[in-house]
Amino acid sequence: MVASRSPFANYFLLVLVSFCLLRFGDRINYETLTLTLPRTNTTAVSDVNDVVDREPARRNYIVRFVEYKDAEDHRAYLQGKIGLDGWEWIERRNPAAKFPTDFGVVAIDDSVRTALIEEFERLELVKDVSADLSYSRSVLAEGDDRVGAFADGKKRPGKIFSSMSYSEGECYATAISNSTISWNRQLLMQRYQVTSFFGARGLWEKGYTGAKVKMAIFDTGIRANHPHFRNIKERTNWTNEDTLNDNLGHGTFVAGVIAGQYDECLGFAPDTEIYAFRVFTDAQVSYTSWFLDAFNYAIATNMDVLNLSIGGPDYLDLPFVEKVWELTANNIIMVSAIGNDGPLYGTLNNPADQSDVIGVGGIDYGDHIASFSSRGMSTWEIPHGYGRVKPDVVAYGREIMGSSISANCKSLSGTSVASPVVAGVVCLLVSVIPEHDRKNILNPASMKQALVEGAAKLPDANMYEQGAGRVHLLESYEILKSYQPRASIFPSILDYMDCPYSWPFCRQPLYAGAMPVIFNATILNGMGVLGYVESPPTWHPSDEEGNLLSIRFTYSEVIWPWTGYLALHMQIKEEAALFSGEIEGNVTVKIYSPPAQGEKNVRRSTCVLQLKLKVVPTPPRSKRVLWDQFHSIKYPPGYIPRDSLDVRNDILDWHGDHLHTNFHIMFNMLRDAGYYVETLGSPLTCFDAHQYGTLLLVDLEDEYFKEEIQKLRDDVINTGLGLAVFAEWYNVDTMVKMRFFDDNTRSWWTPVTGGANIPALNDLLAPFGIAFGDKILNGDFSIDGEHSRYASGTDIVRFPAGGYVHAFPFMDSSESAATQNVLLTSGMAKVR
Repeated sequence: MVASRSPFANYFLLVLVSFCLLRFGDRINYETLTLTLPRTNTTAVSDVNDVVDREPARRNYIVRFVEYKDAEDHRAYLQGKIGLDGWEWIERRNPAAKFPTDFGVVAIDDSVRTALIEEFERLELVKDVSADLSYSRSVLAEGDDRVGAFADGKKRPGKIFSSMSYSEGECYATAISNSTISWNRQLLMQRYQVTSFFGARGLWEKGYTGAKVKMAIFDTGIRANHPHFRNIKERTNWTNEDTLNDNLGHGTFVAGVIAGQYDECLGFAPDTEIYAFRVFTDAQVSYTSWFLDAFNYAIATNMDVLNLSIGGPDYLDLPFVEKVWELTANNIIMVSAIGNDGPLYGTLNNPADQSDVIGVGGIDYGDHIASFSSRGMSTWEIPHGYGRVKPDVVAYGREIMGSSISANCKSLSGTSVASPVVAGVVCLLVSVIPEHDRKNILNPASMKQALVEGAAKLPDANMYEQGAGRVHLLESYEILKSYQPRASIFPSILDYMDCPYSWPFCRQPLYAGAMPVIFNATILNGMGVLGYVESPPTWHPSDEEGNLLSIRFTYSEVIWPWTGYLALHMQIKEEAALFSGEIEGNVTVKIYSPPAQGEKNVRRSTCVLQLKLKVVPTPPRSKRVLWDQFHSIKYPPGYIPRDSLDVRNDILDWHGDHLHTNFHIMFNMLRDAGYYVETLGSPLTCFDAHQYGTLLLVDLEDEYFKEEIQKLRDDVINTGLGLAVFAEWYNVDTMVKMRFFDDNTRSWWTPVTGGANIPALNDLLAPFGIAFGDKILNGDFSIDGEHSRYASGTDIVRFPAGGYVHAFPFMDSSESAATQNVLLTSGMAKVR
């Protein structure tokens, strides 16, 4: 083991795998340490032969058209244009059939799938063709046993989806006299009446109860005569089951939190009109086409608010994502759960991670972020950009009381419980605005403005945990009472002195010569669904020292629907290399929207983002660490397996592998040790190695250009750059074993790499005479008195003479455990 204790040691013992530290200088000294952290999720192993036997001969696909027409017209168009056989039009019998549609569902024989899809997509009126994905979720799994798309290493039928709410218990309500109510029961009801925590009664007493607000609940349905509801306007079934009732209880519970009238589990807006969309079967399965039809119906019937207590990692399911955009563009306020994948960071679920959707996280009654609540940032923008702040707001989501199927009250926990809490608040707020004026004032942006500007910031959580903070009903009410259409920026302040809220920015000051620090804010345009940036954003320093800051802006020139982004790429100028102090000022951007109906003048608004930044002199090279983000790949779009094979309930690496997502603890500990960590979002040829002491390569999946390999060799040997490599596992036999046939996408899912791309890393390290093998090692070990577990790590099979290799007796769990291979690449020769 290394003789002296590294300042990184505590963290490395906890979180990293296969560590290789090199520094070349006048004297070559190599140190190697193989460590790992058992991650919370892992890959699945499928029985390929069993799957082959179950492969269907025909699969349904969604054909999207460029315009809305009757379904029969779309069918006739395809039949008149497609010459090949092997497909048929699927008739959809649901309430949306009486309205024009922009898509059709066709069944295609597998034998002619490729040729038919190509022929469909060549048609002028066809937008695209995609598989009719199936959504699968667990809505009522008990406690920590709740599961999502994977269970015990096996993929469940359906699209990959995260788990939702889980049960805490049932409280049976019976007709009893006040004299028989025990003190325990009174305390229980005080604890669970979530409406009282938001002061809902204050608005009820003013006459605001959600009247004439059309609330669409996309869930598991509800029974028609449930006594907890006074205003069930319509129930629709979008599944392939012949029932409108809720046999699981989740849809009933969600409706109860929003609009329940029963005294022991009151909802927020009891007079709200409930429109129950049954989009999940009793087996908790749904299809994209069901959602598309239901969304279209919600648009056609002019819903005001829509609650969607579901989510998953696939933000590239374009038919679904783009339909959500269309839904909000039609002035439907969507509220959605941010996900139950906490406390991990980078685990935001779609569609709650979309800027036009109100994404809701969960807190407990002590105003602490619930352990289950997913954390930001958004990961759409990684690796080349930086994520947005999400969730938007948080609300109570632990042990919330709501209606049960049996007309009692029960408690549930999860962000799918926090979501209807906010949806109920939204319904109550909508009813504050006179009905004739609602569509002129209220929209997804203006409602989000009222929520985030009225929210109460929690003292012990950062912006990627709480968003704007806990929803504050009465503050939002005051904002809406006098609201005038305008644009704004969220968050509206970036303050490096405000910790922990402004984490990670508050943990590391700016300095000259650093890589750009990116802050990605959201533009909320309450003036209209369509807006434009009138002129480039401008930095207005409050004093002369503010001129030491250089900001490059990237932004949405067109703002649709309702939202856009404004990214600040901040750097301190070279002349400020010795400057220490604070820089303050404002960034402004002017937004305009077309005139509203009945107006003649363009609507204009100036958005302001306040900056308060801390600057220090440029640190010495030995304290500067560069993190390679450019070569990180995550799901989607490819099947990137998780790093540890120990846990079997999530097979995908979808958290971003960023210093501020799943490696946030590493970032904090490096900062605690006095290091300054910068992010490289470009190839290895794009940084000056003279400025950095160490380059960190952690859990990387991409390949390297020859120019990168040559430059890194020169950087290490000639400039003394330190190189720290954290690999994972890579074993071809195991990867083949892990592939599975997805009956939803009608395709084989095969990992595009292992936990890391070891062959690519071997290419990169070949000039140094270093190579990793293909073993998958597991075991317990102790270093310097600290105990940890090595899970799913690779081994080091080649190292230069004179180097130091430290080894532990671990178990090899790879499929090819009997042999040892060097993962050869095109330019390597195997040497023993």
